[in-house]
Amino acid sequence: MTRVAAIDCGTNTIRLLIAEADRDDSGRPRLEVLRRRNEIVRLGQGVDRTGLLDPEALERTLAAVASYAADCAELGVAPRGDVRRFVATSATRDAHNRDDFVAGVRRLLGIEPEVVSGQEEARLSFTGSLLGASEDEGMPGPGECEPVPRLVIDLGGGSTELVLGVDEPSAAISLNTGSVRITERFLAGGVTPEAEAAARAEVRGLLDEAERVVDLSAPGRLVGLAGTITTVTAHALNLQAFDPQALNGAELSPQAVLASCEAIVHSTPEQRASWGYLAPGRRDVIAAGALVWSEVVTRVVERTAAGRPLAHVTTSLYDILDGIALSLVPEPGPVEGARA
Repeated sequence: MTRVAAIDCGTNTIRLLIAEADRDDSGRPRLEVLRRRNEIVRLGQGVDRTGLLDPEALERTLAAVASYAADCAELGVAPRGDVRRFVATSATRDAHNRDDFVAGVRRLLGIEPEVVSGQEEARLSFTGSLLGASEDEGMPGPGECEPVPRLVIDLGGGSTELVLGVDEPSAAISLNTGSVRITERFLAGGVTPEAEAAARAEVRGLLDEAERVVDLSAPGRLVGLAGTITTVTAHALNLQAFDPQALNGAELSPQAVLASCEAIVHSTPEQRASWGYLAPGRRDVIAAGALVWSEVVTRVVERTAAGRPLAHVTTSLYDILDGIALSLVPEPGPVEGARA
């Protein structure tokens, strides 16, 4: 087994996964998780408006990186690029001063961080989500010949990825929308009718763009990833605290998802503060995230209605972070006794 460390640095959060990685008898990669950590640092604070990483946000994020580097040293993850991978996404992609951040990460972790494209972000999210897939998922239904694809939605702070595929992506797009970006553009002053209408119009326009790339009528399963979607699911399930066992693989009707989104979009600060499953650093952006998720679910329900109606929406705690870790699993060695 190989000990690996994956770090996902998004617009709102930075997360660490340290795991033992190997392959099963059939050659499929697998992970034995040793440690997971999640810090809300809001690296993308103001990036949508200024195009720059804020100095205080940069300081917060590099402090988290230093802590993660200490975790890697404690658990014996070597400071090499084949066992450590740091992936930065939307906020870092958009920032003109990202070289300052890259240099800081390089100094602290001893590896070269990657500022990945939206397409690579989508691919990693899809790969990670497959860890939660059942063995029979994608099997053709009655009267069908072709496997049924899943549509994976990774709804972040600065971007949202839509990825369609069965075992691997067949179509993907990354949209410049998410909980932090929509908050800063439209909802910083609260959810007024005018602000909500403007935000929804923007998201709908981006989904029009997405439909030119990804067939939203095709999926047999809609799978949602990341903090906004787990929060909506926790609200729908009336959880008292964040409960991974209840959330991972949870299946809700589209109607239940949309009802929770509506309640969250129009919730008060006092209500948000009372939800034990909602981290304080997400309270000010969750209304925007729920708004984006409601528009995505509504669009997929509309498009699938004429063919294979969407029966439920699945929440997965396996996401881009797991995809990053899986990318570090060594390739299978040569079969013993094989001819050279």
